[in-house]
Amino acid sequence: MAAAEEEPKPKKLKVEAPRALSENILFGMGNPLLDITAVVDKDFLDKYSLKLNDQILAEEKHKELFDELVKKFKVEYHAGGSTQNSIKVAQWMIQQPHKAATFFGCIGIDKFGEILKKKAAEAHVDAHYYEQNEQPTGTCAACITGGNRSLVANLAAANCYKKEKHLDMEKNWILVDKARVYYIAGFFLTVSPESVLKVAHHASENNRIFTLNLSAPFISQFYKESLMKVMPYVDILFGNETEAATFAREQGFETEDIKEIAKKTQALPKVNSERQRIVIFTQGRDDTILATVPVFQSDGTSLYSHQQHIEWLFPPTSSPAFAALHLFSFVILKVKSPLLLSWIKTRKKLLIPMELEMHLLEVFCLSWSLTSP
Repeated sequence: MAAAEEEPKPKKLKVEAPRALSENILFGMGNPLLDITAVVDKDFLDKYSLKLNDQILAEEKHKELFDELVKKFKVEYHAGGSTQNSIKVAQWMIQQPHKAATFFGCIGIDKFGEILKKKAAEAHVDAHYYEQNEQPTGTCAACITGGNRSLVANLAAANCYKKEKHLDMEKNWILVDKARVYYIAGFFLTVSPESVLKVAHHASENNRIFTLNLSAPFISQFYKESLMKVMPYVDILFGNETEAATFAREQGFETEDIKEIAKKTQALPKVNSERQRIVIFTQGRDDTILATVPVFQSDGTSLYSHQQHIEWLFPPTSSPAFAALHLFSFVILKVKSPLLLSWIKTRKKLLIPMELEMHLLEVFCLSWSLTSP
């Protein structure tokens, strides 16, 4: 009987010494929210018609909820919002220098805005908010009861960002120009698509890394025109399986296979040919799909196995941490392999708090970009 074939030896990771970093090397722009977390009682949930483990946008009946939450219960404040979370986690992983990460967004001129600025500063993020008095600072109440939580988000000022009043100002654009990696969640296409496009064009024109998250199925459905205007500039695209499937339907890909969707998305027209697009789709507890060039498998895709590389880091449903970890790796380590997750686990023995969730892998990917040629 023929001898069994030897298992292929794992490829060695090409890891160089960490590079010296400068302030404002990573840039994010999005919808800032002040997360307000408190353990509440059933009466509070009933008063505002809140369901266990639900996520809703605030309505008129929730107008007093946020102030009452603060007055009645012991609360914790955190700088939140999808992009700001990823940027904040990236800064946490980078550590030094402080203010390596920059964030732009819109807040109100109010007490919650002051708290949000304080929390961003405590996280060492160089946050430069456009402040206006037409809408209050965006908030997200996390009402905890036992092992359950109910989320109520009031976007408010987050929807009021103005390109001409903030991004276009010289003192702010200087910070954009200092960056080498850019990360924006698709949610911001609903607020200021012209701002997203300006940053994306600048990144491509200067051969820097521009990354985008699909964020939610409705972005591909109802903001398709804005999304596809920016897609040619996207170097790294994040999404989950639901977002990928919706994107495929809207683009007429005529397939429901996530691998095929990733390959077709990777092959979409791209302005900067110096950088091949990377597409990363998570699938809950199933394997995460990565499509890029050159290919890692014969079918043109690569797999991160949750069992070997991802599950140890964070809950598989958590999207922003996914991007956050990639951001970190691109900024800090010159690692030329998609197996960096495993390398960090085994070589660095890095313990990641579970509450950081999906933002970690986004940091991982975006940070890797900074050291790519």
